[in-house]
Amino acid sequence: MGLLAPGTQGVWCSVAGPTLLGLVARSGFDWVALDAQHGEFDRGALVEAGRTLTAAGCPFAVRVGRNDAGDIGLALDAGAATVVVPLVDTVEEARLAVAAAHYPPGGSRSWGPFAPLWGREAPEPALASPQVAVMLESARGLANVEEIAAVPGVDLLFVGPFDLALSLGVSVDDLLEGTGGPLATVCHAAESAGIGVAAFAGTPERAQVLRARGIDCLAVATEASVVSAGAQTLLARARPGA
Repeated sequence: MGLLAPGTQGVWCSVAGPTLLGLVARSGFDWVALDAQHGEFDRGALVEAGRTLTAAGCPFAVRVGRNDAGDIGLALDAGAATVVVPLVDTVEEARLAVAAAHYPPGGSRSWGPFAPLWGREAPEPALASPQVAVMLESARGLANVEEIAAVPGVDLLFVGPFDLALSLGVSVDDLLEGTGGPLATVCHAAESAGIGVAAFAGTPERAQVLRARGIDCLAVATEASVVSAGAQTLLARARPGA
């Protein structure tokens, strides 16, 4: 079982500031995910974030910008325990993601972790076992989900509800309605393959809905929403008569 495990709650981070990341790392979430697809994490920012989170003893995941060996290798070299690969629509794409995340002979990853540069020991290549999560966020991926889930080395199906809803031509609320439908298809595929399921919720309310649909490994908030909610709570407490 990897970092993104059943019953865990994570925070999704798009802002690359190391000070904010350090605060988030100590805030009580089970894991932190860095968004290098739609967030501020370019190569330099990702390396700095990896240094910050490693020093804080905070395991983290990275959603890479694309299904690319260089992007996946960089995320893992920076210390990610889990790599989340977007827009995996076919078995071939799932196999590429798995190969990029593992050293030979099981894959094609190049050796070069940053840990020794930070005064830490890197794991032996034979002991490196990153969690590979592939994102289901398109109608095509959904149609191939049984085969994708069965690819050796795929550890987790990660639902991207916003893109999946767009691809299916429905709203996010419609996607989450009912006990059947696309989410049930993804959960069934994962169960059949003996792997896990996770999803981006973004809000506690949406997290509750996804949990009721059988997905309980969730990014329950973004760091921006955590800051906003904290500010609103403190301001409310500071108002006269509160």
